[in-house]
Amino acid sequence: RLEYLGDAVFDTIIADYLYNHFPYRNEGFLTKMKSKIVNRENMDMLASKIGLDNLIIANIGRHEGKHLSGNTLEALIGAVYLDKGYLKAQKFVLKKIIKKFIDFQELEAQDFNYKSILVELCQKNKKIVVFETSETATSPSFFTSIALVENQNYGTGKGFSKKEAEQNAAEKALNRLKETSEDTCFNIKL
Repeated sequence: RLEYLGDAVFDTIIADYLYNHFPYRNEGFLTKMKSKIVNRENMDMLASKIGLDNLIIANIGRHEGKHLSGNTLEALIGAVYLDKGYLKAQKFVLKKIIKKFIDFQELEAQDFNYKSILVELCQKNKKIVVFETSETATSPSFFTSIALVENQNYGTGKGFSKKEAEQNAAEKALNRLKETSEDTCFNIKL
């Protein structure tokens, strides 16, 4: 429960920080930057950098502890929020994590092409991947894309362009594939 709460609080703090730190950047840019910060691997790395992983004592299975460090960091943020309130949680995240361990120039330079990665991964594993993308009839246009791997929905993404929607769908599909990579019926090697 604390992890769930901390995840939401951390997302809000990051969204607020990025909104103010990059006042002239569009929503797509802000969304990509936020996803680079809050993704599972980065959360694990941040937990390690603040020394949190050295304090964890757990007796769990191999799959249950996959992102234990990052999940614990989220739980810690949730606990600070409950105990001290949003402003103290925000101060903690900004002072102890953002300003110490996140290089925004380096992060901005990391531009992942999730769609290409997904397509190459599926080709390598002889799996068929298709993107079904639709456009709304609203103004401005809005796109929704579904990444189908072997005719199964592995990720849905939205965006103000077809490319953005497909990138978001591919990113979600890759995250799901990472979680299910041990699934013998699918058997994709990451």
